[in-house]
Amino acid sequence: MQLVIRRYRPSDKDTVLTLFSIGIREHIGPCFRNAMTSPLYLAITLALCVAGHLLGSVLGAVLLPAVWVGLIYYCSYELYDSYVRERLRTDMQDIPGNYLSRPDDCFWVAEAEVDGRPQVLGMVAVMAKHSGKEKHGELFRMIISQQCRRLGLGLRLAQTGVDFCKERGFSKVVLETSSTQTAAMALYNKLGFSIVGSHTATEAPSWVVSLAKVTVVRMEKLL
Repeated sequence: MQLVIRRYRPSDKDTVLTLFSIGIREHIGPCFRNAMTSPLYLAITLALCVAGHLLGSVLGAVLLPAVWVGLIYYCSYELYDSYVRERLRTDMQDIPGNYLSRPDDCFWVAEAEVDGRPQVLGMVAVMAKHSGKEKHGELFRMIISQQCRRLGLGLRLAQTGVDFCKERGFSKVVLETSSTQTAAMALYNKLGFSIVGSHTATEAPSWVVSLAKVTVVRMEKLL
């Protein structure tokens, strides 16, 4: 598959928004499994089964843990779905205005022919940030289609963003990803990024983030 990385065009909008939505929501399942397989949550599930049984109700022994599991799935879903909703409402609604109207910002897509037709299979964006006299780039919206995983496209897209930041004379490149996205963090490590901090501030309520057992990991690469 021959891939071309190029600047975003307005005609890409529908495909890009669909790819973005699917790509972010893919993390709901891994997030849920990661939370539910933690020792604490396994213990809570077992305790609720026992509590229902001790109450003398077979239904309770099933219903109590089912409610708990449903709550954790809701939190995992809401964490990522609220992010998609907010991004589609804000910056992704006007990609040219938010990512292509300034010389130090850019939005790229990866395109290849699939069944004889050009198709967008990945994306990444860079936005310039200022801190005093220092200027650095922040990597955003890194999404790869499932059919292009493990083909090196993620590395090429991320490197495109890093090279752009070098050309602009930025001091560093920073990005944020969720703690469940281990493959993405491994890719960024390969490119020379290192973890510099973490937080739990997202579009979702703090109790949702806490129950989903997710942190937002901040990484950076000095240029």
